[in-house]
Amino acid sequence: MQTTNDLPPLIGISACRQQLGHNSSHTVGDKYVEAAGFAGIPLILPARDEPVDPQRVLERLDGILFTGSPSNIEPHHYNGAPSVEGTKHDVFRDRLTLPLLQAAIATGVPVFCICRGFQELNVALGGTLHQRVHELSGFLDHREPQDAPVEVQYGPRHSVTVQPGGLFERLGLASSFMVNSLHGQGIDRLADSLRAEALAPDGLVEAVSLKTGPGFVVGVQWHPEYRLADNPVSLRLFQAFREACLARARGVRQQESGL
Repeated sequence: MQTTNDLPPLIGISACRQQLGHNSSHTVGDKYVEAAGFAGIPLILPARDEPVDPQRVLERLDGILFTGSPSNIEPHHYNGAPSVEGTKHDVFRDRLTLPLLQAAIATGVPVFCICRGFQELNVALGGTLHQRVHELSGFLDHREPQDAPVEVQYGPRHSVTVQPGGLFERLGLASSFMVNSLHGQGIDRLADSLRAEALAPDGLVEAVSLKTGPGFVVGVQWHPEYRLADNPVSLRLFQAFREACLARARGVRQQESGL
């Protein structure tokens, strides 16, 4: 018989708010749902007009996956210049994710942040962003080829170099490995509380962790959720996330049962 302590962790997944035809919709790519399912039971968090109090959400979650998105964070959140015309934004997602990230980190709920989620993590903790990396001197064009098949868009594009002495090294990742690249924005000033875990060949920060804090906090600029079981690095990152969520769930269950 399954006991409360044996229940798999409940993993929140940040949703986007998009207009699909005549309907305002809350959307999450299937690859994120399946990746969250590797760590526990996925639960989509809608980007509502007025989001629920983060603390009420965190009472019920054992981990959160902050996903990628076709939209970008509104630049006023990091005192950035106005976006160029045509830039996609999602004010509802900003209202959901930025306060939720801050609260989850303070509470110790494990978070794994991917692409836009990676950028949200930096902004939520006081960092800033480059809005168009491909226009900056000395940087690579990190965007995917728009007309290429999906397997090419998500194929290896460039290497990253793991920085010594950090979490990635402790997880046993290689000192250098290849990643995909599907982003136009990137970290400008790294938040003071974050540590750079991996760098692209042009020096752009591609992965971070929290320097000190009560929980697992990892962000990556690439997309490890894509066919994660086929990539040893992706698999190890999601295994570490799952282990952190399991530990959180067990601790909460024990507190609830008075053990």
